[in-house]
Amino acid sequence: MSELLFEIGTEELPAGFQQPALAQLKLNFINRAKELDLGHGSVVTLGTPRRLALLVDDLADRQPDSREEVMGPSKQAGFDKEGNPTKAAMGFARSKGAEVSELQVVNTEKGAYLMLVQEHKGVATAELLPELLKDLMQGFSFAKSMHWGNNTYTFARPIQWIVALHNKAVIPFSYEGMSAGNTSRGHRFMANFELEIKGVADYRQRLQGAYVLADPEERRKSVLVEIKKAAADRLDPAIAHVAVDEDLVNTVCNLVEQPFGVCGSFDERFLQLPDEALITSMREHQKYFPVVGTDEKLLPHFVAVNNTDVKDIALTRTGHERVLRARLEDAYFFFGADKKTRLDDRFNDLTGIIFQAKLGTMLEKTERIVKLARLLAEKFIPDAVDAACRAARLCKTDLLTDMVGEFPSLQGNMGCAYALHDGESLAVAQAIREHYLPQRAGAELPSSALGAVVGLADRLDTLCGCFGIGQLPTGTTDPFGLRRIALAVLHILEHFDWTLSLYEVVHKSLSLYGDKVDGSGDTVKQVLAFIQGRFVNDQLAAGVDGEAVEAVTSVKFDDVNDSLRKIRSLIDIRGEEEFSVLAASFKRIRNIIKENIETAVDESLLKEKAEKKLAAVFNDVSGKVLPLLEQRDYSGALSSMLALKGPVDAFFDEVMVMDEDPAVRANRLNLLTAISTLFLMVGDISKMQRS
Repeated sequence: MSELLFEIGTEELPAGFQQPALAQLKLNFINRAKELDLGHGSVVTLGTPRRLALLVDDLADRQPDSREEVMGPSKQAGFDKEGNPTKAAMGFARSKGAEVSELQVVNTEKGAYLMLVQEHKGVATAELLPELLKDLMQGFSFAKSMHWGNNTYTFARPIQWIVALHNKAVIPFSYEGMSAGNTSRGHRFMANFELEIKGVADYRQRLQGAYVLADPEERRKSVLVEIKKAAADRLDPAIAHVAVDEDLVNTVCNLVEQPFGVCGSFDERFLQLPDEALITSMREHQKYFPVVGTDEKLLPHFVAVNNTDVKDIALTRTGHERVLRARLEDAYFFFGADKKTRLDDRFNDLTGIIFQAKLGTMLEKTERIVKLARLLAEKFIPDAVDAACRAARLCKTDLLTDMVGEFPSLQGNMGCAYALHDGESLAVAQAIREHYLPQRAGAELPSSALGAVVGLADRLDTLCGCFGIGQLPTGTTDPFGLRRIALAVLHILEHFDWTLSLYEVVHKSLSLYGDKVDGSGDTVKQVLAFIQGRFVNDQLAAGVDGEAVEAVTSVKFDDVNDSLRKIRSLIDIRGEEEFSVLAASFKRIRNIIKENIETAVDESLLKEKAEKKLAAVFNDVSGKVLPLLEQRDYSGALSSMLALKGPVDAFFDEVMVMDEDPAVRANRLNLLTAISTLFLMVGDISKMQRS
């Protein structure tokens, strides 16, 4: 067994490129090794802004030998009557690099055929690696790639060196004129010299000695230690600590090879800015961590993470403070200027923002949101209809402010701050902020019904508008994030347990566009099918019984929470022995009735004892079940339906459904259709038949 070390040294890679690249490097190696039948042990990837590395242990020394049996033409086609080989036999042998004499005749189910047995000796790993590594180099897919020099291939950033070692020996491999070697490089500023790498065992240690933490997880832990230490060196840990943002930690981890923290301060007057504005100014542009007190309120301090250690920490701190001060001065100016104009006075200026070329301006969109919000509020929060309309009217006006122009991620947050400054109610201000929630799957949901109503109205308007002009998401493009929007609609409705007909609200939303969109029934169906698809995928991703999900959604999908109740009830009852048998019988019922839709049963045409018994039990069961279905007690309804199991079995054992008498046959089909219709009010339980 052997080992492999492969490192690609580059100019600094963007922070967001590194983890996807390392994942691709690992997966591509595993897949390529499998194709080559090269066994291996653990596969580890390490990386920093300047390097992507692959470490493999227990790599097979060579491919295993193999025996291949290749079938050729039939014996009849391969040899003539005199036993001489024909062109077919000679061509087959030649195509495989063999002689006709090496062909064998074997008997198969189809008769006698020619077969060639070829013994393949496994190729040594050392011979396979140069081509394998070249494939790995070309196998990356970056969000953006670049050409440099006269190179043929692209990469995220220019490649500076390549380390390729097999059992500590350099692999004779070159890429775009650059030969692989055993020399890596240390930290660009703190150890800017070449490092001789002897193999996998000393790779991390050699780099660490040159101020490079190659393991992203180890470097991430170091970042956390550094930011906490930097704050503790300047501030009392009993009254101040760093507000750790996990996403920012990940970003910073991918910006440095060795982290060094420094704590700085800023003028307390900047604390007059909304917290979100302060945090965004620090986080998005400077990658600084805010500092908070024991009450979690912001303090006039921050922590920065450098890629180099410095002798004069005070000078470095001053530099960071100067840069941040400029950012905060801008924000402070924008905030003061924005407050001079009320949000309501900005409303008509929304006509200057295009929502979508075919769908009109943001003003038009806002007017539609107001109407949809009113409709939803009347249904869910009738005591707050006016507040919902007010929040809907103002929800997009902060897009016109300088603060949101400078920091787009603050939309909603600044609207909330400006609404409070303008004297709007806390509920309205909160709804303006929360109507953007959730911003992604699994993220924070609106805490207020008011924010949820406005958020639903906004998303439904976007979803329906895009479908109405044929702007549907594809496998590779979804410019308006319609998948995310549909999931947000589902999660909001589920979170608040609201009963809502998606058909009605989608139809209403499309109608508000007038002749701007195709508001036909086909478009309504497209939107509903899209939301249903997101619902099914979301449930499956959450580990919900897929058969129960299909049983419900294949029949009807209109009310999210009603569908969820049905799914849960089916899951709860599927453990009952009677249900499993009944599901199989129901599948038989569905197959027999086919297109029959009539459910009227003429008792005078019931001749057999078993069909009379089934009709009587069905009448009794339906009398109990229909009120339960009306109350959405699906568990109770399904439990009552289990009483049909015995009579249904007896019916199929003793009664010929397809009687010669057309009237009797139709009556029996109607009885089965009536039973099917009752079950379908919960779901198609035939989808849950156990194999």
